[in-house]
Amino acid sequence: MSSARQKAKLHILEPRVYQYTYGPNRPLLRVGSGDSVTASTIDAHGFDRYGNPLTKSQKQKSETTTFQESNPLVGPIWIEEAQPGDLLQIVIKKILLDREYAFSSLLPHFGSLTGESEGKDLLFNEPLPEAIYHWELDLAAQTGTLRLRKSKLEKIQIPLHPFIGSIGVAPRFGRMETTLVPGEYGGNMDCVETKEGTILYLPIWVRGAYLSFGDIHAAQGDGEICGVALETTAQVTLKLEVIKNRTAEWPRIENQTHIMVAGSARPLMDAVRIAHLELTKWLVADYGFDKWEALQVLSQVGTMRVGNVVDPNYTIVAKFPKKYLP
Repeated sequence: MSSARQKAKLHILEPRVYQYTYGPNRPLLRVGSGDSVTASTIDAHGFDRYGNPLTKSQKQKSETTTFQESNPLVGPIWIEEAQPGDLLQIVIKKILLDREYAFSSLLPHFGSLTGESEGKDLLFNEPLPEAIYHWELDLAAQTGTLRLRKSKLEKIQIPLHPFIGSIGVAPRFGRMETTLVPGEYGGNMDCVETKEGTILYLPIWVRGAYLSFGDIHAAQGDGEICGVALETTAQVTLKLEVIKNRTAEWPRIENQTHIMVAGSARPLMDAVRIAHLELTKWLVADYGFDKWEALQVLSQVGTMRVGNVVDPNYTIVAKFPKKYLP
């Protein structure tokens, strides 16, 4: 056993303040490379596992502006060895749902089926009606049930597939980004692949990395087209390790069957290009492919998933099957 592993610790983080931005905010915890962190999250609207809302003292504050109070995050976490030009490896060890319900909704001026925004009516039709949907979660069976009021079916039941909707580090170039935005730092990717057992690799742009996470989804379809998944709470455990002198331009993801890249941009085709270009670079740099041969093979065996088409940036996840790796 290496000395680094012998010194690894498990930290229990109990946040006093939740963040509404990704950036070099005051760290709530300092850890070393190889350490693990366990924390309980709150849902996208700021309610904990018992249904209690955040108090004013628990919300990130600014003397100069107000924040959009969506997707409150645990963190940031400072990783001692993290430097720009390194890669942060995040093993998602556990996502334990701890509330027996989730909510979803339809919102006016929000989602992929509207071209409207607050104060700017871009279409002649009326905005979407506001509606709240209460999903019952069976944590033992890992199913979610929605009781339907106006449909032929009385209810519908779906399997749960919990994942972290928002997870990221401080962005490059000194930027601060809201918790609604995905980018090169990770962020609100709403990517169903960031689930238990997956490894997420984030490029480090700022010393200490400043990792934050939250916005747990019990389930979600590709694209999150209405803008809201099955929003709930969970206890999350992450193992954090700094890979020195190895970087990437965009978030990389690995599970038992695929290597993947998440690209976020607008328009959607730019997200498609970013994800596949970065995945091609990964195949060349780490697996010995020729660039053009990598693109050819990726074109024939690759798949992609739409993370979201509702956030300020859209997210595409490009996937390459491991069985074709050397």
